[in-house]
Amino acid sequence: MKLSDARLFRTLKTLDTFVDRALQLPFKGPTLSGFQYNRDLLKAAVANTYIETVGNRADSLHLAIKNVTTSHIVWEYRMTVERLGTRFDLANKNVVLAFDYTEEDFYGDVQGFWIHGYTGEHGVTGKFKFLSCAIINSDIPQKIPLLSVPVHLGHNMATTVTWCLALVEPLVNSVELTVFDRGFFSKDLMLTLTHAEVPYLIFAPKNDKIKKEIELLDIGEKKKIRYELEVNKDKTMFRGETTLALLKQIFDKKSEKSYDWAFATNQESIDLEYVIPTYKKRWRIETGFRVQDEARISSKSKDPRIRFFYFAYEQVLQLLWIVLYKDEVSFKQFLLEMYELCAARYKEPR
Repeated sequence: MKLSDARLFRTLKTLDTFVDRALQLPFKGPTLSGFQYNRDLLKAAVANTYIETVGNRADSLHLAIKNVTTSHIVWEYRMTVERLGTRFDLANKNVVLAFDYTEEDFYGDVQGFWIHGYTGEHGVTGKFKFLSCAIINSDIPQKIPLLSVPVHLGHNMATTVTWCLALVEPLVNSVELTVFDRGFFSKDLMLTLTHAEVPYLIFAPKNDKIKKEIELLDIGEKKKIRYELEVNKDKTMFRGETTLALLKQIFDKKSEKSYDWAFATNQESIDLEYVIPTYKKRWRIETGFRVQDEARISSKSKDPRIRFFYFAYEQVLQLLWIVLYKDEVSFKQFLLEMYELCAARYKEPR
């Protein structure tokens, strides 16, 4: 099935608008704009290659990216979500959100605060990291990436998550739950979310205390216990508590094995019968990352602004496909047809 050129043209104009506004480029001005840059960006996304290999505008594009702040790109992505969200009444939805980190490989000398060191395996010496937030509701067919931000070495997880929530919450009616994997099991994050009255469910690593509590359970037993939290920040001790939901040797039909589970939550009325299925919805955000990889634009740049702009551009492509075309064509076909129309458009009088 081939998509309508008229529909794709309107979608391409949305992509033009994102590039122009994210990089503060004047439309039909003396400088290049999204109209020109999208041809190279889409070609690189389709081929999973470098901008430098598909055209001669890489230097100009990189200069334009360096002339804006990262927060400006974040905000324009958020505005794109808001505009597209009207297609499925996002502002009136009660949502479940998943947060996760994703990474991009870096090859070369690791320098600065934005490249996280790595082992050197397969030549990868470092990683650029991004914190992403996505909707994972079962009742919302569009599992859209709502927001992503780059994270530097030593960033404060609690501050970054709550900053993202501050941008996302006005887009929806309410946030019913936030879901995190074990890497987010942080006392600071749990206290911060509780103080902000944000409900959370975090997969808890099995430390000694949790292991001992699980050992006391019978096979198949589910139990809730209180877990005290203490965080020392700026010479001040902050105290609170969370609820640990412990489940021993619960059978998983997919793997046909039994597992112990432990979660932290600030929900008083959590239903232990549904806590595992609720958490498993978080894996949908990882599926989104795999889809986005099909549009990966390669880069050797050490500049976090350039790396983040490419990442945000890939997410805009994924967002457009999910909201407008997912039920009709594959992501790869959508990318190909967008590029073909963009290349044909460029040959015509503007």
